[in-house]
Amino acid sequence: MPLLEGFVKLFAWAIPIVVLGALIVPQMIRILREYERGVIFRLGKLLGAKGPGLIFLIPIVDRMVRMDLRVVTINVERQEVMTRDNVPVTVDAVVYFRVVDAQAAVVRVENFLKATSLIAQTTLRSVLGQAPLDDLLSQRETINQKLQEIIDRQTEPWGVKVTAVEVKDVALPDTMKRAMAKQAEAERERRAKVVNAEGEFQAAEKMVQAAAMMSKEPIALQLRFLQTMREISSEHNTTTFLPVPLDLFTPFINKAEPPTK
Repeated sequence: MPLLEGFVKLFAWAIPIVVLGALIVPQMIRILREYERGVIFRLGKLLGAKGPGLIFLIPIVDRMVRMDLRVVTINVERQEVMTRDNVPVTVDAVVYFRVVDAQAAVVRVENFLKATSLIAQTTLRSVLGQAPLDDLLSQRETINQKLQEIIDRQTEPWGVKVTAVEVKDVALPDTMKRAMAKQAEAERERRAKVVNAEGEFQAAEKMVQAAAMMSKEPIALQLRFLQTMREISSEHNTTTFLPVPLDLFTPFINKAEPPTK
């Protein structure tokens, strides 16, 4: 009987200890993945960032904030922007960033995700409002780089590194689309006329050079005449033509000219 009473007392003490251990041990041990860091506070004072791996905490005294170091993607909502040349457009973008300093992301800003999103929205309106419409449509890479540099400079004190900013879509009003289509059509017609005029100019230059060469060598003109006859005979087999030397008309031409004083 005394032995049985001893086991009962030991069991009565063991149950609270086991229950207390089951409650305390999960608060003492944390396991962080490779892409996670834990920012430790002890009685409200910052101790530093730890991880990855097994982390031991003092219950009630220590508090840990888990931070994810992977790249985060946020969509910047559609923004109504007035370009520098007073054209209203609707744009949206996507921002890629990651936490490089877990302590700063916890201590220096309340919510780094919301803060980065709002900074991206305001910067998008500001930068695109300073650019003309042509640059917004044709120099997208330059604008993306400028946006990335400005947002990264503003989020650097928070321990956030902006890796890329991409403007996804630029929506134009229908009236502006029609005007741009007319402008593009007029530009194509202008280029076609310029190309045609350049071709005529080059052809005229070649004809002048050919005439100068033929004037020096009369036999060249006769050969050209015979070649033309051959081309006509090959294309129109039923056509009959008689070549007449131009020298026969020279006396008549001389008589028709007025006498020189």
